[in-house]
Amino acid sequence: MSTQKTSITFSRRSFMKTSSLAGGGLIIGFNLFNACKPNAKPPIDLAKLNYNDFNAFIKIADNGAVTIFSPNPEVGQGVKTSMPMIIAEELDVAWKDVYVKQGVLDTNNYTRQVAGGSQSIRFGWDALRETGATARQMLINAAAARWGVDPSECTTSEGVISNAAGETLSYGEVVNEAANLEIPEDVTLKEIKDYKIIGSDITNVDIDKIIKGENLYGLDYKAKGMLIACVMRPPAFGQKLESFDDADVKAVDGVTEVLRFGDKIAVLGKDTWSAMKGKKALKAEWKTDTKLESTEDHDKLLLGLLDGNKFETLREDGDIKKAFAQADKVLERTYESPFLPHNCLEPMNFYANVTPDKIHLVGPIQTPEGTAKHIAEVLERDFEDVHLEMTRIGGGFGRRLYGDFAVEAAEISNKAKKPVKVVFTREDDMADGIYRPAIKYRIKAAVKDGKITGYHLKEAAINSNMYGLIPNFFPAGAIENYQVDVAKYQSNITTGAWRAPYTNFLAFAEQSFFDELAEMMEVDKIQLRLDLLAKVKGTTDERIQYSPERMEKVIKTAVEKSGWGTKPEGVYQGFVNYYCHNSHVAEVADVVLENGNPVVKKITCVVDCGIVINPLGALNQIEGGVIDGIGHSMYGDFEFKNGVPQATNFDKYRLIRMKEAPIVETHLMKNEFSPTGLGEPTLPPAGGAIANAFKAATGKRLYKQPFSNYPELLKGPEKEIIG
Repeated sequence: MSTQKTSITFSRRSFMKTSSLAGGGLIIGFNLFNACKPNAKPPIDLAKLNYNDFNAFIKIADNGAVTIFSPNPEVGQGVKTSMPMIIAEELDVAWKDVYVKQGVLDTNNYTRQVAGGSQSIRFGWDALRETGATARQMLINAAAARWGVDPSECTTSEGVISNAAGETLSYGEVVNEAANLEIPEDVTLKEIKDYKIIGSDITNVDIDKIIKGENLYGLDYKAKGMLIACVMRPPAFGQKLESFDDADVKAVDGVTEVLRFGDKIAVLGKDTWSAMKGKKALKAEWKTDTKLESTEDHDKLLLGLLDGNKFETLREDGDIKKAFAQADKVLERTYESPFLPHNCLEPMNFYANVTPDKIHLVGPIQTPEGTAKHIAEVLERDFEDVHLEMTRIGGGFGRRLYGDFAVEAAEISNKAKKPVKVVFTREDDMADGIYRPAIKYRIKAAVKDGKITGYHLKEAAINSNMYGLIPNFFPAGAIENYQVDVAKYQSNITTGAWRAPYTNFLAFAEQSFFDELAEMMEVDKIQLRLDLLAKVKGTTDERIQYSPERMEKVIKTAVEKSGWGTKPEGVYQGFVNYYCHNSHVAEVADVVLENGNPVVKKITCVVDCGIVINPLGALNQIEGGVIDGIGHSMYGDFEFKNGVPQATNFDKYRLIRMKEAPIVETHLMKNEFSPTGLGEPTLPPAGGAIANAFKAATGKRLYKQPFSNYPELLKGPEKEIIG
């Protein structure tokens, strides 16, 4: 086996081992926070966590069985499969012999137990490999000591150690001896060409349980004596509870208790049906506490912010005022998007049993540590009292970054002195969400002597603005005079991260704008993008986040694989390239007119996410992201009237349907770059790809989402009747 020598730069303290397993064996792993930063102290709270910081553990029994613990939440993004794959590869065991278990919240041995930002694999890559490789070397050293040979003479293959004389020992035969050895200073990592597990299609480790409907998700969790709690919350943002009447509730069979906590009322029942029925019988009076806001008002406020001059500048290159003053031509367009709920398939739920000795929490959460700390603060308990177990999550998309539902469960259990599981209805989920904020973008470009000389991007958003890296995405660095300004309106409607925050709409706005700009300049749309990228090659600007070389390759590959410009008459195409979550993506949409309406038939998607750990899992994420992006661009709409959400179930909130999902043809770029994000990067470009294809088909541009709200813009040209 060809190997690549690497020097481990972490301290021995960072490696942890214990041989006190029942039946013998060894648990080994890294405190990867310390491994990456040996002199650093663990962070105090969630806000200070770095994406580098988490742990991985390997458990090897003396019978040779290997269990790999996955400490991060599994939200359907596949980390419970892909992270252990990386460790197993360097450990050099057969995947069929590996068992994977979900870890619990453990701040002593794990850090950064978070699911968010499409960053887990990217930042875990080196540390996870070193975890497996160091474990392998310790086992080799133990075998070499028994044989009395130099460890360099030994090799491994699928859990078996061999020496030059042809003798063999299994990992299980030397695992107890390995537990007593010094941690090696240097280990060898495999070369990419020698991978047996990484790069293979590996089935999701939970797939059998998912198919059989076995207990995996928070809604499946049950405990002895557990009650179900359904919560009545204020019906409008800006209202507070004044009083309530629970006389009719207590008459509902199965209801055990009604209690108030804050401005909410919990109905406790022996089962979900009785709790939900009891909640419907509850009568409450509400009073207005703050302004009751409406979408109509938000639209005016955000447009007012774009027209105003109160901005925060996130990036400023050159002199845009001078560029626009000297321009031959100027293009300015405004793009608008609504609030969006998350609509996870599994509604919010969480179990809590608060006792004097312990706070036992179980459920689906993307931020277990931050949530546990918040609960400890709310209940005025020590963080050490909290024991939190993670279940598989039936959809997160950012909603389960916010543990409000877990806090509710803990508060209710503490008050009722009983084990309680809070369960949201779909109406609860949509009416009391933490929504994608409504955002408007205004983009302005200056053209002088056939070149783009100025680019000004303005963002007006509800509650929060784009995070600091986004202004350094394409086309930053490609235009001499470039500026990004942001402004926000502070609302009482709760907002937060929604799959691919900000870029989920910005990609459509910018890429639609580039197409229209190319039309105004009378240049080729693809060449315009390539020319801009050429200006960034060799840049010394460390702020630039994307690679122009890698972006150029995905663009050219997408052009080739999609048959760009060579489709038969009646097939209209739209192109987009985009960078976010450290990955480079290009998408081409194929659209046809059916009964005068454009229909998306195919998306060709090219992705450069570095080394692909699990191609099968990658395809699932890529295709899901594309379809999600198309669906919400086409149909996702959510309004407020006097603080009240106007859609609380799928009868009024439109999602993409199976028959509307196009074919997604995926091409993964092969290279040896370290892995980057994949759960989010293919969603943002999808809206722009179909919008540009719709323009080709209908001759009309779209500036607002969802597109289905503007049927007059989704009509092809009327055919001329001759004769």
